[in-house]
Amino acid sequence: MDPFKPLTRRPGQRQAEADRAAAAARLGLDPHRGRGAVSNRDGRFERFSHQAADDGWEPAETEAEAGTDPRARRKTELRGVVARTALARNDSPDIPFDASINPYRGCEHGCIYCYARPSHAYLGLSPGLDFETVIEVKRGLAEALIRDLAKPGYVPSTITIGGNTDPYQPAEKTEGLTRAAIEVLTRHRHPFTIITKSALVLRDLDLIAPAAAAGLAQVAVSVTTLDAGLARAMEPRAATPGRRIDAIRGLAAAGVPVTVMAAPLVPGLTDHELEGILAAAAEAGAVRAGWIMLRLPREIAGLFEEWLRLERPARAERVLAAVRATRGGALYDSGFGRRMTGTGIEAKLIADRFRLACRKLGLNQRSYKLTTALFTPPARPTKAERAGQMDLFGRG
Repeated sequence: MDPFKPLTRRPGQRQAEADRAAAAARLGLDPHRGRGAVSNRDGRFERFSHQAADDGWEPAETEAEAGTDPRARRKTELRGVVARTALARNDSPDIPFDASINPYRGCEHGCIYCYARPSHAYLGLSPGLDFETVIEVKRGLAEALIRDLAKPGYVPSTITIGGNTDPYQPAEKTEGLTRAAIEVLTRHRHPFTIITKSALVLRDLDLIAPAAAAGLAQVAVSVTTLDAGLARAMEPRAATPGRRIDAIRGLAAAGVPVTVMAAPLVPGLTDHELEGILAAAAEAGAVRAGWIMLRLPREIAGLFEEWLRLERPARAERVLAAVRATRGGALYDSGFGRRMTGTGIEAKLIADRFRLACRKLGLNQRSYKLTTALFTPPARPTKAERAGQMDLFGRG
């Protein structure tokens, strides 16, 4: 079943939609069905502020196409860019990896809380709707990865696939960049970890499972909430909570060590689900767990507040107050050692609950360190091949 196809409306649903539309108009927001952000606010580098307005020239969708919502759909645009390098380097003490691969910029999952949203501002695009509808696809990623691994002096360490945006977002079904990168890594016996919230990861078990058996692969699955209704509003095009638990089960059954990430925990909205998320994941076969407090850097704070006031208006003030209670009175604190977990009594209580639940469920009882000893670097291009590359670019 198409999750974005208009469904038969239940009694009262039309009124609820009308009330939501009225609230959006009152708040000056522009929600689109199946999208997380409810505005396309300008990025921090833009000189001017823009506001969308209907000039009457855009042809209206038919009711059959749009249901009763004239703003029902905003199509996804895939933009190809050349991947000059595959590996991104990180030196943050808060992040447990120093190299990552991100096949896509932007993410169609549309998670309103996504910490990668501000990166779209560097492209001259909005961290709002643009982030989830204008996706850059890194063409030639696998070839760039081979060049990176073949560089003189390259020292292997575990590479994280998906440290920024989800490597298994919908574009992966047709583009296959993530699978191509995994093929390179497995061919050269290089260790890697995958972070995703998509059940599409199961497609690549034929590559991931043998790598895991050799001590070369792990997968982390992010589960934000077990409430399907909340998930549909907060992360509209990501896999449902049930599908993510199924993904954990499928990975574990194939012998892949799985970490469940209860992330982000939203104070006042999802933090009460912590133990339930961990229990469901442990029952499905997860062996490790982690958690991250909601992060609202840069444009995300405004985008999240807009979403909250439209989608959960009765809880908005409570949630914002709870967020500030974990961030020293602000909506965000970027300090190392604090930005992932927050501070204050509420943050400490969550950390204590997490440790207690993991102990009870048998999570985090052993480490699953991946090995770099099996790495076999790609052959470096021959002199003739390098000369051919120079000719190609007019420098030979």
